[in-house]
Amino acid sequence: MSGTIKVFAPASVANVAVGFDILGFALEKPGDEIIVRPGTEPGLKITSITGAKNKLPLDLMHNTAGYAAFRLLQHLGEEKRPIQMEIHKKMPFGSGLGSSAASAVGGVFAVNEWLKTGLTKAEILRFAVEGEQIADGAFHADNVAPSLLGGLVLIRDNESLDFKKIHVPPGLFVVVIYPHITVLTRDSRAVLSPTVELSTAIRQNGNLAGFIAAMYTADFGLMKRSLQDLIIEPQRASLIPGFYEIKEMALQTGCLGFSISGAGPSMFALCDNSHLAEEIGQKAATLLAAKKIKSDVFLSKINLEGAFRY
Repeated sequence: MSGTIKVFAPASVANVAVGFDILGFALEKPGDEIIVRPGTEPGLKITSITGAKNKLPLDLMHNTAGYAAFRLLQHLGEEKRPIQMEIHKKMPFGSGLGSSAASAVGGVFAVNEWLKTGLTKAEILRFAVEGEQIADGAFHADNVAPSLLGGLVLIRDNESLDFKKIHVPPGLFVVVIYPHITVLTRDSRAVLSPTVELSTAIRQNGNLAGFIAAMYTADFGLMKRSLQDLIIEPQRASLIPGFYEIKEMALQTGCLGFSISGAGPSMFALCDNSHLAEEIGQKAATLLAAKKIKSDVFLSKINLEGAFRY
């Protein structure tokens, strides 16, 4: 095996308001770059990591990209293959945009491409999820699957990784607002109640079903009525300064829906045109700046390709 390859694995928005732990879509940016080339000694070695501010280990067993790739190599019986990997983090940590998932996806996808195994993205999904699992301890694919496969992905069952890519109608744009604050995943999980009122669960199920139907029929009116999180968002909103003020602005400006991306602190608005998405991003940044909170704004279509080699 010879040559060097570079791949890109995109960030993702998980939960999408109505699908906690079972729904997510990929963004065009930001994301991670992984470079793989022939090694000089047996086994996979991570030789360098940039953009991580020394927060990520080079040890394969504790690095999401390295471990995901290692699990693929184990599956293939190629653990001794000499491979060098570089990880270039180009997205923020702890942002609610699936940073660890993007790394896991990039790692396994890059090695799979480099080895020319012939395995499909669906066939390497489990290894990517296993890689991401070492970061948060949970086996779920709501960030990993869209980052790898692209598009909007519904995970019917995480344990078996029974998933379905959902049709994405043309014309949808996403704006993601990332406030520079820290929301630890364990804190965002800790605030969640283990019980849900039956009436609330029924309404939320209706919203999820309505949103999926709206995606297939390009019914933006139904989409707007359906993108309402009645369970998770009300419990987590207090962790994000000014959340409801920003949400009200986004809805008044005309977005289809607004909620928390993943565990936060990032927030997203789904829009039916790019101008609207840009306007909401600018207004949100201004509102956060008034609270002396810096932010990044990412504008994107839903990325239908997922991870790719370039």
